Amino acid sequence: MQCRFCKTALKDVFIDLVNAPASNSFLTAGQLNEPETFYPLKVYTCHKCFLVQVDEYKKSGAIFDSNYVYFSSYSTSWLQHAKEYTEQMVRRFGYNEDSLVVEVASNDGYLLQYFKQKNIPVLGIEPTANTAEAAKEKGVDSVIDFFGSRLAGELTAKHIKADLLLGNNVLAHVPDIMDFVAGLKIMLKETGVVTMEFPHLMQLIDNNQFDTIYHEHFSYLSFHTVKQIFESQGLQMFDVEEIPTHGGSLRIYAKHIADTTKEITPNVTDLLTKEREKGLNGLAYYEHFQQKALKVKLDLTEFLIEQKRAGKKIAAYGAAAKGNTMLNYCGIKNDLIGFVVDANPHKQNKFLPASHIPVVNEQFLKDNQPDFVVIFPWNLKDEITRQLAYIKDWGGKFLVAVPHLQIIE
Repeated sequence: MQCRFCKTALKDVFIDLVNAPASNSFLTAGQLNEPETFYPLKVYTCHKCFLVQVDEYKKSGAIFDSNYVYFSSYSTSWLQHAKEYTEQMVRRFGYNEDSLVVEVASNDGYLLQYFKQKNIPVLGIEPTANTAEAAKEKGVDSVIDFFGSRLAGELTAKHIKADLLLGNNVLAHVPDIMDFVAGLKIMLKETGVVTMEFPHLMQLIDNNQFDTIYHEHFSYLSFHTVKQIFESQGLQMFDVEEIPTHGGSLRIYAKHIADTTKEITPNVTDLLTKEREKGLNGLAYYEHFQQKALKVKLDLTEFLIEQKRAGKKIAAYGAAAKGNTMLNYCGIKNDLIGFVVDANPHKQNKFLPASHIPVVNEQFLKDNQPDFVVIFPWNLKDEITRQLAYIKDWGGKFLVAVPHLQIIE
């Protein structure tokens, strides 16, 4: 395997989570007796550019299809984040009815709806037809296609170019990151702005977030590496923010290198310095991550077995992709965790891949009153513990496994 950015031969294993099905390949009851396909989940660090990456074992077209079950609008905190982003961009850059805001991987219109409410023209680009249909119901016009240089060329031929070109949690999801960034360059107006948000590799390592590794995520990104990738395609970073979403993310701001209308803020140099001092530009920083993940695996499985021996009932909340990584790496099945609750009706009445844990609605939780609820999307634990605070009425407790095993009473 070669690095998808600098083409260096990869030999340094960051972590090997063995084999797993695609994290969002939920099963119907009729599929439970059918064979499931497992793919390697081995991640490498490029010793030249330090891009952390997994090979494209399952093609992105097979992952992001019309049966895709992730709808962004089921998280109230994520909607609030999208609304605040909209306000911030309008304040800073002055977008109005003469502007065009384009979002790549626009999902169900969770974000563009807020620009539309301000009468700012929007366009979504989304490969999954079912989520794009939900966006259209919100009045968000959407192109159903994968983004890259081809689509960018087709859209610009129709005189569609963006004043603001954004993508939240998509940069890590593209197998051909070079072609994707080349597409951003093509689609961006001369004085336009690109913003991208993605989980920060530094936070993943420092906080043991190995469960955010799955086949949908092809790349795990530091600012150092992303800056190199964008510059190779003629785009320059002029600002960056560290934000709390998804356990610690970056929001990058990019412009055409020839665009002199925007000053480069001190944040760019400051974050590069921070990463360098942490050691992100050397291989030693990436070592020993396997051992940190193994400790979580042992601690969680031992706890679940101990509680099962004691006759306790254990459930989970959030049929998230990170939960499936955790379950499959730990070898946990539906004999240890009885069910998982999720607010998304597109996931309910289905089963998690490999573990075959049933996905149910919140009423099922109230009716069954488990002793422990494992929160898989630990990044939303505050939102979830508030929402489910009533489990304390029957003595229930919450549990998170990352960055370490913690019982929340």
